[in-house]
Amino acid sequence: MFGFNFGVKDLGIDLGTANILVYVREEGVVMQEPSVVAVDTVTKEILAVGEEAKQMIGRTPEKIIAIRPLKDGVIADFDVAQAMLRYFIDKARGRFSFFKPVVVIGVPSGVTPVEERAVKEAALQAGAKEVQLIKEPMAAAIGAGLPVDEATGNMIVDIGGGTTEVAVISLGGIVTDKSLRVGGDAMDVAIINFLKRKYNLLIGDRTAEEIKINFGSAYFLDTPEDIERKMSRYSVRGRDLLEGLPKTIEITGEEVRDALEEPLARIVECVRFCLEHTPPELSSDLIDRGIVLAGGGSKLYGLDRLIRDVTGMPVYVAEDPLLAVAKGTGIVVENLVMWRKVLGHDR
Repeated sequence: MFGFNFGVKDLGIDLGTANILVYVREEGVVMQEPSVVAVDTVTKEILAVGEEAKQMIGRTPEKIIAIRPLKDGVIADFDVAQAMLRYFIDKARGRFSFFKPVVVIGVPSGVTPVEERAVKEAALQAGAKEVQLIKEPMAAAIGAGLPVDEATGNMIVDIGGGTTEVAVISLGGIVTDKSLRVGGDAMDVAIINFLKRKYNLLIGDRTAEEIKINFGSAYFLDTPEDIERKMSRYSVRGRDLLEGLPKTIEITGEEVRDALEEPLARIVECVRFCLEHTPPELSSDLIDRGIVLAGGGSKLYGLDRLIRDVTGMPVYVAEDPLLAVAKGTGIVVENLVMWRKVLGHDR
């Protein structure tokens, strides 16, 4: 009436270890930025948040550090996480929103009560009126369009930066789940360690992430495309650990696949665990409906085929897998009354 926005912009947030995504009610996903904050260690001033801060990783002077305040899907640095949340909440609300929003946040299914309180407290201090938590596999399943409220089994595997969340869902609740603190970050570390062992080459986190995204593979068959990817060679720059000088080497696609073998084996074992602990009636549903993959890690080349061959079940990658959790929190925040039963503890 007076030219100001008095409407409340309730928010859904995928508070990921690697990326934070924000869903604004009636607008959709409006932000997707790295979960990184640049801090001046002398003045404690926040210098940059998100993409701008990520560009500083490994390139800052001594008094500036680029911090990822979340580790394994939960808050590791409370003050920095609060500052990051405030930045994104303020940015999403807009300058002229006079009311605090209700915020629905996705958290790992294995989160402890202490970790839950830390997330809620950080969001409240960052400007939320009310904070509701939803388990990430439930949010991912809702965001992927699975019929979670029906009396049928739905299996979701959400592979994020810090965790892999596997769950079987039926009638609006999680029947069987397992949260594994292995995800995209563990894959980056595996690549770093592989190059150290084999080539005495030290690379940074950003370089390892680029190798994983551009050249990483989980599984090869004897198709022309797979053979080409397996034998292709890629240049990698880093520092020689023996001489201390810059060095460039070439690695093959097969070597990158070998480097990722250990974290991928743990993810596959997590999927097997949930299948083994699923009630028989729901297991029969899964044979028909298959397994749905979500999260950034699901985009790894050949991962769907690896899980399919190990489990013998159909495997599908969700549409927009990176957005699945954020979309799920948004669908819930659009109708909190209808979705109230999926919030908090699902069982």
